[in-house]
Amino acid sequence: MNPKHIALISSELGISAKQAENTMNLLSEGSTVPFISRYRKEVTGSLDEVQIGRIEDLQKRYKEVDERREFIIKTITDQEKMTPELLEKLESTWVLAELEDIYLPYKPKRKTRATVAIEKGLEPLARLLFEEQDGDVAAAEKFLNEQVASSEEALKGARDIIAEWINENAECRDKLRKLFTHTGKLTSKVVEGKEEEGNKYKDYFDFSEDLKEMPSHRVLAILRAESEGILFSSIAPAEEEAMDILNKQFVTGKGAAAEQVGKAAADAYKRLLRPSLENEFRAAAKEKADAEAIEVFAENLRQLLLAAPLGPKAVIAIDPGYRTGCKVVALDNQGNMLDHDVIFPLEKNYKRDDAEALLKKWVKQYGTAAIAVGNGTAGRETEEFVKKIDFGQKINVFMVNESGASVYSASEVAREEFPDQDVTVRGAVSIGRRLIDPLAELVKIDPKSIGVGQYQHDVNQSQLKQSLDRVVVSCVNNVGVNLNTASKHLLAYISGLGPSLAENIVKYRKENGAFKNRMQLKKVHRLGDKAFEQCAGFLRIENGDNPLDNSAVHPERYALVEEIATKQHLSVQDLMGKEDLRKQINLKDFIREDVGMVTLEDILKELAKPSRDPRDEISIFEYAEGIHKIEDVKPGMVLPGVVTNITAFGAFVDIGVKQDGLVHISHLSNKFISNPNEAVKLNQKVQVTVLEVDAMRKRISLSMKDNEKGGGGSNQGGQRKERRERPAQKEAPLNDFQAKLAALKNKFN
Repeated sequence: MNPKHIALISSELGISAKQAENTMNLLSEGSTVPFISRYRKEVTGSLDEVQIGRIEDLQKRYKEVDERREFIIKTITDQEKMTPELLEKLESTWVLAELEDIYLPYKPKRKTRATVAIEKGLEPLARLLFEEQDGDVAAAEKFLNEQVASSEEALKGARDIIAEWINENAECRDKLRKLFTHTGKLTSKVVEGKEEEGNKYKDYFDFSEDLKEMPSHRVLAILRAESEGILFSSIAPAEEEAMDILNKQFVTGKGAAAEQVGKAAADAYKRLLRPSLENEFRAAAKEKADAEAIEVFAENLRQLLLAAPLGPKAVIAIDPGYRTGCKVVALDNQGNMLDHDVIFPLEKNYKRDDAEALLKKWVKQYGTAAIAVGNGTAGRETEEFVKKIDFGQKINVFMVNESGASVYSASEVAREEFPDQDVTVRGAVSIGRRLIDPLAELVKIDPKSIGVGQYQHDVNQSQLKQSLDRVVVSCVNNVGVNLNTASKHLLAYISGLGPSLAENIVKYRKENGAFKNRMQLKKVHRLGDKAFEQCAGFLRIENGDNPLDNSAVHPERYALVEEIATKQHLSVQDLMGKEDLRKQINLKDFIREDVGMVTLEDILKELAKPSRDPRDEISIFEYAEGIHKIEDVKPGMVLPGVVTNITAFGAFVDIGVKQDGLVHISHLSNKFISNPNEAVKLNQKVQVTVLEVDAMRKRISLSMKDNEKGGGGSNQGGQRKERRERPAQKEAPLNDFQAKLAALKNKFN
């Protein structure tokens, strides 16, 4: 373990060196982030998943810096140009850009204007001009030869050499980099003749803003428009300020030679330094914008995956439609399809009666507990039809977000699950399963297709995948899965498993029947001790041999739990069921070298609620009656809605008219907020006030401000969010700005 890496990581994250070192050791041993955060709290000092993930990322970054440094040192050494001072500089920096600046003068070059001038024998002239700037330029006459025909040509070649020296000066680049950082502006202009084609980017046709202040969505919008050939953009500070820096550092005299150096400095900036730094800052701005957009997407995905489940109950699922009818399926409590058909509840004839009869029959035949209706085309009308049916018993009806269901329907996973069914049936099954357990169903879909991202196709795809995969892994392991019912797709995200071992578990289950205890996992082909250690605590077995197998208590602590029970003169089962007896336990009596108070407290909490699902309980949501299309929506209306997407600039809310409205960040709360997640969560039920409606362009502007006017909302579990008196947030202009923002979801996602 590199001691420098440990020191850097502990400093950057504000943790102790011991925490950093221990966590790095666990990661290098093959332990996963979920396992470390839950079962190695004593070792890490109770670091959470985010901190452990950052350690993993930083460890990788510093390793890359080390590898690049090693290559640079070898290259310069092979050139026989290494000095103790240069080596110290190279070994003292951990920033790649600084490392590259130091390396630049020694970097093997392709043919440049400077190398051509050097080949013509003009380097001594460049040196003379650079070092004796109070002198004249008469010496240029001495450098005329077959390749250099005139003094002016000699001076031009010398300036090319000086320009390259200035470009390769690490101190100069550092000063300019700071100038770019503090005062650089991103400027964009429309490409001539592209005004009509790029109308959606109109706000950026003549645009300039400090780069350090620009939000991620604005940077990504400009870069997207540029890639589409609509805009051209640049990043730079004021040229006068940049030239002041260069002139102060390099133009030291007042003679004719100094004038030549000044010209070289201007050329160096325009031709070499500015393009190089602009590319660097463009890449950095893109990287920062990507990171922020990915963070928004990841948080949305986390909230969506952890949405409240109905639980293991039989459901009927309906994928609504007009002309082709509604695809309807009956599912058992594990999501297995029992029946499927097509109904036409929206036609005012006998087919409507047939649809009602079929649903009544299935409810009785399959013991249906709830009905799921997709929220796409004809969803509201279908929902209202179902709610009017008298089933003779209470049947809850839920609107289910069907984003990505069509992607699942055509996927290899769906074809494997339902090889004999068409995509419409598979889509209805997915809608029903999302109601039963959204997490178990959504893991089968590429997260980018779920519809909760911001510029997901523009950001770095490998970083996006890594981030989203980490979120899925975190959510799956946080909830835990039933070892005897989970699909291989869900099991694959369990700590220590992956697709191959997940498939082996399912195969073992089919051949040997349900698992009776966690130790049977060791009989699964290729599931060794390390994989068992990593996965066992996240897998649940209901009604198995050991009650602890249906808890998050790790098998490595079973003996400890049994010891605690024995000292209380109880069985483990009694210990789990009797709170008054658990309160009598003195945990200090069971502290060991490898088991501290934090682990003991975690165990006691788990014994109290061994199979508790950490997700909220599901609640029914009702749209406003009589509001079905955008034409029904009028300014001033107060409507119930559901948050469907959260971006850096606000939240989109479904109010039941097939067109989500935008609550701009300035209208999410009465107090100032910098992040929409401070005010709302995905799938949150909210009350919104309609500000503006543009039916022609399908834009709805909403507000959640002022609770007495219907603002605010409830979370997924139905609890009211706390409201306090607070200063009003600064309002954004409401001319065309709100309407333009409302279009962003459709335009840029």
